[in-house]
Amino acid sequence: MSTADLGVADTHGRTHGRVYWLLADCWNIVRRGLTAYQRQPVMIAWQLGFPILSVLLYGYVFGSAMRVPGDGDYRDFLMPGMFVMTMAFGFINTATIVVYDSTKGVIDRFRSMPMASSAVVAGRGVTDLIVACAELAIMMLTAFAMGWRPDGGWGFLAAFGLLLWLRFALIWIGVWLGLIVPNPEAAGGLFAVAFPLTMISSIFVAPGLMPDWLGFVAAWNPVSSTAAATRELFGTSVGGGDSWVEEHALLMAGVWPVVLTAIFLPLAVRRFQKLSG
Repeated sequence: MSTADLGVADTHGRTHGRVYWLLADCWNIVRRGLTAYQRQPVMIAWQLGFPILSVLLYGYVFGSAMRVPGDGDYRDFLMPGMFVMTMAFGFINTATIVVYDSTKGVIDRFRSMPMASSAVVAGRGVTDLIVACAELAIMMLTAFAMGWRPDGGWGFLAAFGLLLWLRFALIWIGVWLGLIVPNPEAAGGLFAVAFPLTMISSIFVAPGLMPDWLGFVAAWNPVSSTAAATRELFGTSVGGGDSWVEEHALLMAGVWPVVLTAIFLPLAVRRFQKLSG
């Protein structure tokens, strides 16, 4: 148990339980994160505007030159992939915010307070999920305006949930990286990690249309499983692959985030606890 966790028990345990104060601390971190967005409209414009521009760019500029298995409509193939790409790129924003707080001494201030260290990490995750919901809603409205028509009902809700499930897992990678990189400028270099993650996947092109070795890597990319699963749930599937991982996309879209969370959430919490230790 960390010193901060002991502080929660000692300071607040007389009137409320540890769970209450863990949730209260988490909510305070969430309120702080959302207030920061409110006071920085440029950040909001970037995070919400970039997905719109991406949908328009790839849908209209590149869409006519691309093909998909079965000669289906590329826009139907693309839109779920664009939603996945936005969720995947989100970990860079997480890392940038965390490293900014770390270098400005904000995290040290949190550590000096009688609050649970896990609440700081969890609060960041909840804040990012709220922002991700807004990003997805705006992107889907833009896609709908472009003619994308998904199936409604439980499939739509399940696809939305899988997208947030992937974002939830990648949050912890962003937190961990944000606690490792030395400054916000270095965090910008994480695009070098994000681009292979999204480009070597089924977001833009079906793995079956790639060279065999590259298609194998793309098919086993966690991002590809979520893209294929959401296409199926949205009812816009335009052809799948014949490999095991592609045939079980729904299963793997649920499994991959569990694996990533199991690895990076403990790493993020431990890294936070070791800061200035």
